[in-house]
Amino acid sequence: MKKLSSVILLTGMVALSACANTGAGRFGLGGGANGADAGLIGAGAGDPNSPAYFSQTVGDRVLFSVDQSSLNDQARQILAAQAQWLNTNPEYTAVIQGHADEQGTREYNLALGARRAASAREYLVAQGVLASRLRTVTFGKERPIEICSQEACYAKNRRAVTVIAAGAGV
Repeated sequence: MKKLSSVILLTGMVALSACANTGAGRFGLGGGANGADAGLIGAGAGDPNSPAYFSQTVGDRVLFSVDQSSLNDQARQILAAQAQWLNTNPEYTAVIQGHADEQGTREYNLALGARRAASAREYLVAQGVLASRLRTVTFGKERPIEICSQEACYAKNRRAVTVIAAGAGV
């Protein structure tokens, strides 16, 4: 009986540790704290050439104002750092995800998310990142970070997230 209890306890611990793994996200697009750990091959946030470093140190997201897809100064600063990282690490590609808050219709928010992703992509290309290494996708309001009907939540959901992946083509 003790052996069975030990096996059950060990199995439960392994299962729980698998749940705590933040490197595996939805749809294979990363799911770490900042959503860009895809393509991680044993590299941690301490390695300046790793996707984890990109996500946690460079910054993988830019935020937008209500109903806007234009980049503010802070967004341009983050995207410039992303471009520098991408230009230093040509073995990686990126998918830029456009997101919106829950206000508005699904169709409007999908279009707004697409414009936000396109703005981020255009800036990265202007900074020298090859367009062939970048792809955009829109999720509109379908993948909120925060769910509540307050401006603090809405502000976090109005974003473009650059998700890094290993490979020469997107």
